[in-house]
Amino acid sequence: MLFAVVQGFFLGLSMILPLGAQNSHVLNHGIKQNHHLLVASICIVCDVLLIALGVFGAAKLLANSPQLVWLISWAGIIFLLSYAALSFRSAWRNSYHKSEINGYGTKKTTVITTTLAITLLNPHVYLDTVVILGSVGEQFVGHDKVAFAVGTMLASIIWFYSLAGAAAKLSPWLNRPKVQRIIDTIVALIMCMIAYMLFSSL
Repeated sequence: MLFAVVQGFFLGLSMILPLGAQNSHVLNHGIKQNHHLLVASICIVCDVLLIALGVFGAAKLLANSPQLVWLISWAGIIFLLSYAALSFRSAWRNSYHKSEINGYGTKKTTVITTTLAITLLNPHVYLDTVVILGSVGEQFVGHDKVAFAVGTMLASIIWFYSLAGAAAKLSPWLNRPKVQRIIDTIVALIMCMIAYMLFSSL
């Protein structure tokens, strides 16, 4: 059972570590110290629910519907390239200004809505949690399956809170316009790379 937890944790971490839409959103709110723990918590809750769906049944449903996987993959490619284009545009315009730390920031309701949209309208999240983690989880039975799911969920909890906390702690440095431009450029390039990998797997 311990092996299943460890396997789930490291597989979950490998899925979540690449800088994508969720991570960049958490990073940006951490830099501005604008409800960053709330953003991380929403991402965690969504991940936990999607992982549970995948490990305990939804992955099998998707496995029997290759057309649905194809549709999700193409939607993911479009989403990732659109997000990349926005990040490239921000970096190209270079119209950054240093945000006030602990300032008024965005309203809580707007933060919640935006975070839910970036998480749940991003098809790549479903591919990582429901399809990949769910498919691996299907190989376990009984308590081992539960242990695997717990391991993947722990990876999500530790990662998002660590990312939000680290970004907030380093905000005086990360909040500089030059650094924000570099972050946007890196995010855009990674999004394009993930989109290409999705396209190659079709």
